[in-house]
Amino acid sequence: MNRISTNMPNDDMVYHLQKRERALYRVQNRMSSQTRIQDLRDDPVGAAHAVRYDSFLTRLKRYGENIEYVQDYYNVVEGHLKEGVEILQRIRELTVQAAHGTYTPEDLKAMGKEVDELLEQLVQIANARGPEGRFLFGGARTRGEPFRVVRGNVPGADDLLITGVEYIGDITEKQTEIAEGAFITTGFSGNFVFGAQQQQVYATVDALDYRVGEAGYFSIDGVRIDVTEGDTLYSIVQKINDSAAPVRARIDPVNHSLILETTVPHQLWMEDGEGTVLQDLGIIAPPDVQRPPGNIAASAVHGGGSLFDVVMRVRDAMMVGDQDALGGRGLGMVDEALSALVGKMGEIGARGTRLTFAYAHNQEEIPDVTELYAKRVDLDVSEAIIELKRLEFTHKAALSTAARILPPTLLDFLR
Repeated sequence: MNRISTNMPNDDMVYHLQKRERALYRVQNRMSSQTRIQDLRDDPVGAAHAVRYDSFLTRLKRYGENIEYVQDYYNVVEGHLKEGVEILQRIRELTVQAAHGTYTPEDLKAMGKEVDELLEQLVQIANARGPEGRFLFGGARTRGEPFRVVRGNVPGADDLLITGVEYIGDITEKQTEIAEGAFITTGFSGNFVFGAQQQQVYATVDALDYRVGEAGYFSIDGVRIDVTEGDTLYSIVQKINDSAAPVRARIDPVNHSLILETTVPHQLWMEDGEGTVLQDLGIIAPPDVQRPPGNIAASAVHGGGSLFDVVMRVRDAMMVGDQDALGGRGLGMVDEALSALVGKMGEIGARGTRLTFAYAHNQEEIPDVTELYAKRVDLDVSEAIIELKRLEFTHKAALSTAARILPPTLLDFLR
């Protein structure tokens, strides 16, 4: 037999009233926030899914913004390269005219002056800045000009003209994430963009009996190539050719020296890592002498140049009236430079096409994930209203009942 104390009915009634008030409070909060999950305990499984969906949705929106940024960036780069192509086409027209043999030396000199002005504009394009004020063609070095101009005397010219354009950027290409685990290049290395010809480097050091002294590595165009103790010139050539570097290596059959040739037009970026293999083979100079890509050993013979080298050779031939040089090798070099730059524009166009499809996919995914997220967290308003009305009705009924059945007190008789 249970004993019922005087306060038990009061305590029970207060407990159930407070419980009902808490239920009302939760429903009212859901109504005001329009979400059915206020705390993890409301729906642990649904909350876990909602957190993942919300995180993924945030990333998708970030990817969409990244794609829009890269598309704008590519448009700027493509605009500069298009201007460069137009300049090279004009230089080609002048080269063809100058090679006809019908112009006087003074006419050729006037053409040379125009080519020199076009060269100045090409350098300006190479040192162009993007919308954020950073240089476009310096790789990861975007704070300083990627190309340094050297001026000097040119035969036939009255003033100091450009005699060299040195690349002082780097070859690090920034990557931007445009989808889960998918990246695209957003930085361009000037030694690749403005490369006009295949570069060849002919070492003059006889390396027939060369052996690597200790294990180490060197890099070509950012690709690491490991060597082990005792490696010969033949094994080094094999390792270079097996690597992902855009270069082919072979051995000079007469001098028994190393020969490197690029597979795409650009200036080679070569460095010794651990060890001095490339220095030993006579390919590069010590690092305290010059930095890449201008660190080719003084004893090595190298050919193939940048777009600027080609234009300078054409200009110099015009300045001295060398029509034979213009009609032969000169025109061919301009065509090579033009073809290389158009090829770079084609690469950017291909990446732009990829971005178009990536953006379309991104915009399709966002509504799908949003719908999944909404199914987990969004409130069914009609159901919530019914629940709220039910709780309000039962709460009023409970209060009315409590007023009738709670035991009377002395205050009830003080009237």
